[in-house]
Amino acid sequence: MSKHALILCCALAAVAGCASKMENPTDFYTYRNQPLVKQVDEGMSETQVRNIGGPPSSSIRRKVNAGLCNNYILNQDGHQQAYHISFDGSGRVEEKGFMTCEQREQVELEKARKTSSSY
Repeated sequence: MSKHALILCCALAAVAGCASKMENPTDFYTYRNQPLVKQVDEGMSETQVRNIGGPPSSSIRRKVNAGLCNNYILNQDGHQQAYHISFDGSGRVEEKGFMTCEQREQVELEKARKTSSSY
């Protein structure tokens, strides 16, 4: 194996090991300059988020954690990508990422089941 291939494999393994979200890194790279991705930070209010991204495509009440989750559709070069922003019970950004609110809820439910079954 060449040195370049070995270095690339090690770098990819290191990055994959540090990832805390199950998301496609290509999505972040492609949509990184979208206002919702670039400007929305944890702790922002829903009003601040709406000022940046406008009204969401849809919203749901979160089941696992108190709060609200907004679905957005990002558009880039003719491609669309789901993006969610979750708010905690006090209306502050808690989570965001390249999946729908429904997919995020499913991930949270699975985490809760694993946590409760390990006790």
